[in-house]
Amino acid sequence: MPKEFYDSFENMLFNLDNAAKKLGLEYDDYVSLRYPERELTVSIPAVMDNGHIEVFTGYRVQYSSSRGPCKGGLRYSTDVDINIVKTLAALMTLKSAVVNIPFGGAKGAICCDPSHLSREELKRITRRYTAMILPLIGPEKDIPAPDINTNDEVMGWIMDTYSMFKGYSVPGVVTGKPLEIGGTLGRQGATGRGVVYIINDIAPWLGFSLVNAKVSIQGFGKVGSILAQLLAHQGSKIIAICDISGGVYRESGLDIDDLINYVNNNPSKTIKGYKAPGVTEFPKEEIFYFTVDLFIPAAKENQINASIAKKLNTKIIAEAANGPTLVEADEILSSRSIIVIPDILLSAGGLVVSYFEWVQNIQSLMWDESEVNELLMRIMKRAFNEVWVIHQQRGVSLRTAAYMLAIDRVIKAKKIRGVFP
Repeated sequence: MPKEFYDSFENMLFNLDNAAKKLGLEYDDYVSLRYPERELTVSIPAVMDNGHIEVFTGYRVQYSSSRGPCKGGLRYSTDVDINIVKTLAALMTLKSAVVNIPFGGAKGAICCDPSHLSREELKRITRRYTAMILPLIGPEKDIPAPDINTNDEVMGWIMDTYSMFKGYSVPGVVTGKPLEIGGTLGRQGATGRGVVYIINDIAPWLGFSLVNAKVSIQGFGKVGSILAQLLAHQGSKIIAICDISGGVYRESGLDIDDLINYVNNNPSKTIKGYKAPGVTEFPKEEIFYFTVDLFIPAAKENQINASIAKKLNTKIIAEAANGPTLVEADEILSSRSIIVIPDILLSAGGLVVSYFEWVQNIQSLMWDESEVNELLMRIMKRAFNEVWVIHQQRGVSLRTAAYMLAIDRVIKAKKIRGVFP
């Protein structure tokens, strides 16, 4: 058994190597997939509201462009570094390949705490960051999107800054924009919607019903809140939810619509302080220990380690977050017959709808929301079926099956383009 990996990139590489061996690949066949194409670190000087200048560190990693323009979100957080950004860019590469859309993978981040910055400070930092990474991005090269602590407004700032340098409006430089400047209907909640599509598909194969199923969710942001709402509307009982501020629990199931309304009107935009009949609070670290049918990590990477894996009391883990499970935890979960639906399949809904937005920008038209959701469902179902067939035929985990599918597609693209002999 390998050591427990806390290095997120090493964790990804372990899964990559394992899947490549299952495919029968030699090291030379896939070694380029172990390295990003480009890594950029920039210094971002910005004038604060008090008149002083602070310098922030920003990153943009382009992992692979073999299958198309690089694609990946932009995160604002104090706990990011080049290693995490590199890992997330790699996962985006694999995710694009699993759902078979013509994108590569990228990721960006600025090391900052948005809660301690004014809107004007965030705007200045974002515009300066955009100027610093300008040579790397563009509709044909690399298309940023929202991630943790960024949103459609931030994407609008990036689009405007890029367009100013170009001298004309370029909506396709980012996705996740406001509708008024080229965003798409159906983008809000697309990741959560894609998660629910996959869970609905896999449930019959596992003899599992979402009706009255007990669910706990780590994270109640753009992904966790939407998928909680969708699952609740399907009849699931969401008994426990946590975010950065803490957790709330009710054995009979939380009123998700009421909780979302509370968070939207709470100045902190968290569940802290939520009160309702029968609801109790708990420390966020205890979200892993409720007895449930389905546990959904929808927060950040590196959340489920070996010690947590030994105590989790669930039948299925649905990874709505990127890279939440460590390698040693995977092995323990497998030994306990806990099914893990992997991130590079499950959380691809946002990426798919970002692709739709990009296509609409190129064609200068807008699709109906029903059309977006129908196409999203079709692509997610197709990807699940392809992963499931590999899982069944090769006798490997769903994670390994998804990696095998993704690696095969990227390697074939490299060979067709003449990267390999």
